[in-house]
Amino acid sequence: MTQDLIANLERLLAEGKDAASLRFALASRYLAAGDAAAAVRHAEAAVSLDDQYTAGWKILGQAQAAAGDRAGAAASYERGIEIADARGDRQAAKEMLVFLKRLRKEEAAERPRD
Repeated sequence: MTQDLIANLERLLAEGKDAASLRFALASRYLAAGDAAAAVRHAEAAVSLDDQYTAGWKILGQAQAAAGDRAGAAASYERGIEIADARGDRQAAKEMLVFLKRLRKEEAAERPRD
């Protein structure tokens, strides 16, 4: 089912119906399918099409984290929080703040201790 949905979304993209929401949907589906690299690619496209798209920043951070790019994920969450706060989108800001804190906690746990 996920692959069918991805194929349908990719067909829309190939037909020239590019939009931030389409790229978000592709990023979400690829992330769910375990293809973090494709998810990052589409999430980056989503925020390049609409840099005020808070959901795009959230999925980009999630995809980057899944791909092992913690620094990129943190930067995406920080940017997304900034945009969400400016737009009054409290729920999105809270969600990304939780993801950012979790990411930083994981990083701290992996640092070698003296």
